[in-house]
Amino acid sequence: MESSEAVYNALKNAGIDFVVSLPCVNLGKVMELVDCDDDIIHVPVTREEEGFGICAGAFFGGKNPAILMQNSGLGNSVNVLASLYELYKIPILMIMSHRGTEGEFMSAQVPMGNATPRVLDALNIAYINPKTPEEALKVIPEAWLLSKTAQAPIGILLEIPFWK
Repeated sequence: MESSEAVYNALKNAGIDFVVSLPCVNLGKVMELVDCDDDIIHVPVTREEEGFGICAGAFFGGKNPAILMQNSGLGNSVNVLASLYELYKIPILMIMSHRGTEGEFMSAQVPMGNATPRVLDALNIAYINPKTPEEALKVIPEAWLLSKTAQAPIGILLEIPFWK
């Protein structure tokens, strides 16, 4: 199974019905699939913290939210995750294209690529790093269930080799 289709199918299997997205070359096809799905509300945004605010409102409105973003945007989101999401016990599935990992062509992505797991650890946000589309298809729905049960964000880190 192709990587983008696996992520999309996993979102569907998880019951995700509200997706916020930010531009990302790796997640582009997932965004197209989500955008064409009448059962998923798709809201493209320009800033990660804006997306997290919109997803929080969607959750309180009865939706199952996810955000599609690059890990580089995690730095922009620390405050909203450490305050709004932790304080109000809001679940969200964070599907992150983990740039700056093995095979990265842009050196500017490497520092945040290295820091991403430590930032998630500092925020006490659990994360999973599926290596194959088949693994993603299995763990993404499980991750959403964990996020809802724990009433907390959870990250899915999709490294560069995942997209090959």
